[in-house]
Amino acid sequence: MFIETETTPNPATLKFLPGELVMATGTREFTSPEEAEVSPLAQALFDLGDVTGVLFGRDFVSVTAGPGTEWASLKPQVLSLLLDHFVAQAPLFVPGSAGGIAVPAESDDGVADDPADAEVIEQIKDLIETRVRPAVANDGGDIIYQGFRDGVVYLRMQGACSGCPSSTATLKNGIESLLKHYVPEVSEVRAA
Repeated sequence: MFIETETTPNPATLKFLPGELVMATGTREFTSPEEAEVSPLAQALFDLGDVTGVLFGRDFVSVTAGPGTEWASLKPQVLSLLLDHFVAQAPLFVPGSAGGIAVPAESDDGVADDPADAEVIEQIKDLIETRVRPAVANDGGDIIYQGFRDGVVYLRMQGACSGCPSSTATLKNGIESLLKHYVPEVSEVRAA
């Protein structure tokens, strides 16, 4: 088995492609060892000590290293864990846990959708699903819709996109421009 590695716009995050399905649907992000307890693979990655984030995507695993960590020493350790996991065909989540279920949380800003905006919200969600998420996944991340209120779309960045130096530019220049072009009701996009 050969696992490809790709850099991401976030220098702290590498994207690992095992050449097979990681998660059938959705994504699952872990930002602490406690969250990772539902996944033997995520837990093993955090146990390396220098890992601060793990994101499982459809065909990739993004791993974020802590501040000051050199990828030259961490990368072989991550590759070894991933190789062992996928060759053994080990389960991604602890059997009987709800670890594979990732339900987007309510926005930290308390943004709730107005039912009167249902058609606009559906257009926004469709664009995010078909145009934005695939592009963001190419960079080892994910983006989750968090709400729409008074012309403002709230999105949460995950994986390589979370904490990436270019995430603000991605939100403002890329996603905001796209949504404004196709959905005139959108005036701004903000990180939730």
